[in-house]
Amino acid sequence: MSDVQDELLRTLTKVANALRSEGIPFALTGGCAGYARGGPTSEHDVDLLVREQDATEAVRVLVGRGLRAAEPPEDWLLKVYDGDSLVDLLFRPNERPVTDELLAMAEEMPVGSVMLPVMPATYVLISKLLVLDGHRCDFSELLPFARALREQIDWQQVRDETKNSPYAEAFLVLTERLDIIGRDHELRAVPRGEPA
Repeated sequence: MSDVQDELLRTLTKVANALRSEGIPFALTGGCAGYARGGPTSEHDVDLLVREQDATEAVRVLVGRGLRAAEPPEDWLLKVYDGDSLVDLLFRPNERPVTDELLAMAEEMPVGSVMLPVMPATYVLISKLLVLDGHRCDFSELLPFARALREQIDWQQVRDETKNSPYAEAFLVLTERLDIIGRDHELRAVPRGEPA
């Protein structure tokens, strides 16, 4: 594990403990969620889902614990820094509001030294695919993610929820051609703890 990954895990632990102590619901998503589920390491940032009504309070709590708030240009997230480690507090990713029902999809699992609510691999992949566009169309991180977590991903759900994105469609064709998923699209997510 790299020093950057160690720093991100320390930041994640600090942030999770602070939010939990104040009763602010959240769930881990993005690259760190993929890592928690057995995927490749993430060295970019920590992505947490929070409800919009909790986002400002979450920033206040984290600033009170020594993190630094940053003003993002986007209107669907807030950002804080722990030293050089960035934490994104997402409350409307891909124009989909974070709700109690969405947060309830997360599964408690070990991440570093703590148990955290982690979003399913299917949700994380869908979120990553919906970000793709003509300016952001790099599959180099998505392919290892999909390969490592393919048995945890409901590929039909991915196809259904990304059907309006030509970039997601191109990615899915590529995963078929690389035999990451079967061409018959019958590969469904295997519940955690059950044999594939």
